[in-house]
Amino acid sequence: MRAAIAAAAAFAALTFVTPALPGQTPPQTAAPAPAWSVQPWLEDLAVAERALRTKYANLEWLLTERGVDLDGLFVRARTALAGARSDADAAAVLNRLVQRISDGHVDISWPRPAAPPLAGAPPAPPPSRESFCRARGYGPAAPGFAPALSGFTPIESGDVFHAGTFAVGGTRVGIVRIGVFQPQGSLAVCTEAVAALAIPLDRPCDEACEDRLLTRAYRGLTAALDDRLKRLRAAGAEILLVDITGNGGGSEWAEAAARMLSRRPLVSARLGFVRGEHWAGTWARLRDRLRGFAETASPADRDRLLGWALEAEAARAEAARSCPPTGGACPWLGRAGYATGLVAGVPAGHFDGKDWAPWVFSPAQYPYRDGAWDGPVVLLVDQETWSAAEQFAAILQDNRVALVVGARTGGSGCGHTWGGTPTRLPHSGATLRLPDCARFRADGSNEVRGVIPDLLLAWRANDGAAFRARMLEAALPQAIARARALHRP
Repeated sequence: MRAAIAAAAAFAALTFVTPALPGQTPPQTAAPAPAWSVQPWLEDLAVAERALRTKYANLEWLLTERGVDLDGLFVRARTALAGARSDADAAAVLNRLVQRISDGHVDISWPRPAAPPLAGAPPAPPPSRESFCRARGYGPAAPGFAPALSGFTPIESGDVFHAGTFAVGGTRVGIVRIGVFQPQGSLAVCTEAVAALAIPLDRPCDEACEDRLLTRAYRGLTAALDDRLKRLRAAGAEILLVDITGNGGGSEWAEAAARMLSRRPLVSARLGFVRGEHWAGTWARLRDRLRGFAETASPADRDRLLGWALEAEAARAEAARSCPPTGGACPWLGRAGYATGLVAGVPAGHFDGKDWAPWVFSPAQYPYRDGAWDGPVVLLVDQETWSAAEQFAAILQDNRVALVVGARTGGSGCGHTWGGTPTRLPHSGATLRLPDCARFRADGSNEVRGVIPDLLLAWRANDGAAFRARMLEAALPQAIARARALHRP
């Protein structure tokens, strides 16, 4: 039997050429596949390097604070590519390069082949509000590790902002979980918005429909957080724990949510931006929009709007200024405005009734109220707290509103504004995305370094909820005392 198999294998390995008869064209054998070449991948790497050196917002942080040898990083990447033998090998080299930069907003995505249609797929079920929302990325949020705390009593709250209370000595503590800073973390917020807006489920939802849905969902999200804070106070909570561990970020709604934890106006982080066409255009559009609002505004508003338009024009000029990435001719990033726009902080409702309000102060688009909770705050963070969640933590820490407890946050800082400035790698078709902005904290540091807690816990990213809860419980008496001291006038 083995001899027969061997003979068959040898037979299959032979190449047969049928001789041509007179007047016939000899049969053609298949052309050999071209040899794999690393050269196109080296060209992709060169494009990625140029992008990193010219439009990466956190380049200074990478070179100085992180101490990365960028020249050496790319030398090693080219050496690794030289040893590659396939597209998979080469793609792995670029993936490792991104990992070594260790910035949560630096990523590379690879083109995916189109999936073939499924033959005989069953008909889709009738649309429902739930399926409509799930198709748009909405889903229920996880409760965090609060249920693992000793004596925890939950407050019934649906699928958003899980909350409850527990005791630490003679102190009643309330805890609320914010899993993500956008309404996609709640299925109920979406389904309620769909019902309130009477969105038809059997027709496409166009851009205007999506905008109405999102606006309504944010209103529901804001109202839900306000409700949880009221109910925790009614349940006797004296201290508030806000759990944003494992929170991957979200949107500028984080600025509104932060202001709900303090009666006094908070001052937001200063904004830095990468010079070039993207930000020059962004500031120019804001300038023109503010001038347009000024044309029909009251005299007092007109003066304010034209003043802000002048600030936007100065920022546009700074963004358009030619500045070599090295040599110290000018700072690496332009600076203008704040994380919230051209206004760093005003009381909630200060711009009510002004259609231009969100363009100068982004939290104005949300119906929040300052000081929905007006008491001591402990904020829980860990290595998986990222992006807008770090923005939330940083503004509370810098304004001395909350005592931050846990592990140092992941470190992604500001991200991609208005679509960002993606770079397409010509050979592979991969897209490299680099952050185009930075948020600078009260001490002048770039938020991308991560938020360092006031009270560090020995948490690891892979710790279970029960183990984390035990470590937190041991630290809570100290955290509560420090949060109370922080809250005193």
